[in-house]
Amino acid sequence: MGLGGKVAIVTGGAGGIGRGIVRAFVDEGASVVFADIDAAAGRALEHELGGRAKYLDIDIAADGSAEKICAAAIEAFGAVHILVNNAHASRQALLVETTQEMFDLSFGTGFYPTVRLMQAAYPHLRETAGSVINFASGAGIEGQRTQASYAAAKEAIRAVSRVAANEWAADNINVNVISPLALTEGVRAYMEANPGAEDALLNGVPLRRFGDPQQDIGRVAVFLASADAGYITGQTLMVDGGTVKLR
Repeated sequence: MGLGGKVAIVTGGAGGIGRGIVRAFVDEGASVVFADIDAAAGRALEHELGGRAKYLDIDIAADGSAEKICAAAIEAFGAVHILVNNAHASRQALLVETTQEMFDLSFGTGFYPTVRLMQAAYPHLRETAGSVINFASGAGIEGQRTQASYAAAKEAIRAVSRVAANEWAADNINVNVISPLALTEGVRAYMEANPGAEDALLNGVPLRRFGDPQQDIGRVAVFLASADAGYITGQTLMVDGGTVKLR
C-alpha cells in the first residue's frame, strides 16, 4: 500500500473532505490522528476504522492546539510523516458588508491554525522527509462574490505554502495545495435549501459532477503524500472537475 507505515495528521477529519481523506489514507496503509470538534462523528469514524485512526476532540483555533495535536500523533503512532490542514470555517457576505469578526473567523480557523500546525509539525516532518497538504479554494483563486474573508484566508494559505515549499525543500519536505470541489454535507444542504442550485453549480464544471470526498479528493491527497509525488512541491492542484484552470 502506498502509505504503509506512515502517520498522518488531518484537521477537520470527522466529516466532508477531511473524512474522505482519513478513510483514503487508512485504506492505503497509513495511521491517522484526526482532529475535529464534532465528537459524535469523530468517535463514529474512529470506531469504523479501528486502531488505525485516532480521533482527537480539539478546537484547532485554541491556543496550544497545534502542539497538542502533534504530541497526540507521536504518542499514538510514534512519528509524523504527513500533515493535512483541511479544517476551515467562514461566513459569506458582500465585501462592503464583511466585518472584522468574519475575517477573524476565517483566519482564526483556517490560516492561523494551518501556519501553527506547520510550525509545530516541522521538526517531526524533517525527521521523516514528510509531506504537507494544505487546502485552497476556487473562491480565492477566482475571487468569487460574497467570499471575501474565505478567499483572503485561502489565498494566504497558498502564499505561505509556497514559502514553506522553498524553505523546507532542503529538508526533503514537500508542501502542496489542493483546491477541491466535492459533494460534502454542506454543499448538499445548500442545494436542498436552494432549488436549482445544483444545476447552476454543475454548469460550471466541465466533468459535470461533484467530486467524491474519498475517491476523488482523498485519492489525490494519497498521491501527494506518497513517494510517487516526491518531486512535486509548491504546487496547487485543482481537483475540481475542470472548473478552474490555472495559468
